[in-house]
Amino acid sequence: MKKLLFFCVSIAMLYGFTLHEATSMVNIQPNPFNKYGIFDHQINIGKPTISGTVAYDTGSQEYTLEGSGTNMWANTDEFQYLYKSIQGDFILRAHIRFVGEGVDPHRKIGWIIRNNLRGDSPHVNASVHGDGLTSLQFRRETGGETEEVTSTDVAPDVVQLERREGVYYMSTAKFGEPFTTVKIEDVNLRNEVFVGLYICSHNPEVVEKAVFSNVRIIKPAPKDLEPYRDYLGSNMEIMNVETGHRKILFNSAHSIQAPNWVNNDRELVFNSNGFLYRYDFATDEISQINSGFAVNNNNDHVFSFDESILGISNHNQEDGGTSSIYIMDPKGDSLPRKITKDGVGASYLHGISPDNKSMLFTGERKGKYDLYSVDIATGKEVQLTDTENLDDGSEYSPDGKYIYFNSNRTGNMQLWRMKPDGSDQAQLTFDTAYKDWFPHVSPDGKWIVFISFPPTIGFGEHPFYKQCTIRLMPASGGVPTIVGYIYGGQGSINVPSWSKDSKHIALVTNSD
Repeated sequence: MKKLLFFCVSIAMLYGFTLHEATSMVNIQPNPFNKYGIFDHQINIGKPTISGTVAYDTGSQEYTLEGSGTNMWANTDEFQYLYKSIQGDFILRAHIRFVGEGVDPHRKIGWIIRNNLRGDSPHVNASVHGDGLTSLQFRRETGGETEEVTSTDVAPDVVQLERREGVYYMSTAKFGEPFTTVKIEDVNLRNEVFVGLYICSHNPEVVEKAVFSNVRIIKPAPKDLEPYRDYLGSNMEIMNVETGHRKILFNSAHSIQAPNWVNNDRELVFNSNGFLYRYDFATDEISQINSGFAVNNNNDHVFSFDESILGISNHNQEDGGTSSIYIMDPKGDSLPRKITKDGVGASYLHGISPDNKSMLFTGERKGKYDLYSVDIATGKEVQLTDTENLDDGSEYSPDGKYIYFNSNRTGNMQLWRMKPDGSDQAQLTFDTAYKDWFPHVSPDGKWIVFISFPPTIGFGEHPFYKQCTIRLMPASGGVPTIVGYIYGGQGSINVPSWSKDSKHIALVTNSD
């Protein structure tokens, strides 16, 4: 059935690993941050009168650039540049801000892509001026005149510059709002280019200053990537939902997914290649959690509110590889206890009740997927929703009064809320520009955080490797606000991912 692709792990992927490969430690790499962070070098392009500087803060992962420069226009440029080399398609994204009121209204900051490090190099430049003017500037040939496409956006603080199959897209926004995008299609830069952040004061005798945060250089999925067989690398990140500031804890060449924040905000638990792992904030170390025979776990693992129970969705080899629900000791368990029955259809866990008596799951029953609860003691199932299309992502509120979930019963995937017995089902989001998945209620019960996919994805799908947003809204309903612009999707926040203080979430982003 096609709908099986909507869920966490396909059987084909699970059988794609040998036992030795599956039991090996997930390939975790420390942050690749040198004195220039994710960049290679810095340089003063065009020999400005006053040399610029670059500083990288390893704690905040922020970059501070200071620089002068006569201009970035006409036939040549002068500016301070922090850069690296890259090939093929890519996405460059950062939050940006000038420091101070500045001198010239035409001072500029942003991203720039260049063929070489000469002042007259062909380039494409996502430029935000001191007076708020925002434009996609470009020079087609060495020493040629600079041209531009002006955006309707004014004074954005989130800037993205993307190269996709030879087309350049500048997407900008004030933090919390959707992107405004302009593009150019006929600038032919080299496949191998320099990309980086820059600052130009537009005055040879003045040094301006800017700070860049949430800086990401993303290599997106190739067109021929086959989902659930081919995977990109992963970044484990934490985000402050008030400020949107994000920090990468570590990255992995493997696909890692679905982090839970546990143990009084001291640890994260996540899955990779069918196994569960624990990350310790204090030691920066990762250990594998013993799950006994359950070695084909997908990314639907959930802790009870008191963290005394860890629920998992493991592909049960005794039932044809069908996803089944188990409970286990969160510290590790050689013999997880099976809750759902064999032969009834696939079951994907999403929530545990505050009293630890029942579990919520998306169940394949009667030839379709609906939401069910199951009694942990008896295994008795109760159907909570009954719709023609897909209901998924069910989760209890901390007080147990509501169940939040997502459903495409009215068209686009939207967020919904109902009472624990399935009554009073009410729609919370009414989006046409997004498809909303996986509502997670903050521990204080005040907020919902969720992932919104672009409208171009298929009906009922939540795929890997898309440009998505993380959004926040009051638990009672209201207008959602963007708190994160990410490249990810499936596995980014499939499970409850709030910190206990209701201030942060954990999430996974991706890059090739």
